[in-house]
Amino acid sequence: MDKAEIEDLFAELGSVSVRRMFGGHGVYHQGLIIAVEVDGEILLKADAETAPLFEAAGAQRWAYAGKKGKPISMPYWSVPDYAADDPEDSARWARLAFEASMRAAKT
Repeated sequence: MDKAEIEDLFAELGSVSVRRMFGGHGVYHQGLIIAVEVDGEILLKADAETAPLFEAAGAQRWAYAGKKGKPISMPYWSVPDYAADDPEDSARWARLAFEASMRAAKT
């Protein structure tokens, strides 16, 4: 997934910047990271308040294999399947990711 495709996905949210990181991309809105793109998949930031919403919607939490193969969970979740093709639903989930980033910035 290239920078222009990622920017298009977040168009309903507003202006985003996309930066290369970890072999993928970081997606920023108003200076805060709200998502990452890894292997062509967009993963949205969540926190204790929003993670249950992602889980209830069938999203999957991102984890990678750490040392000795132990999975390390990250605070990023897949976009719920039903929202992937609906710009309004996608924007709703992106706003939840932005709200999680704003809460994290305050701590």
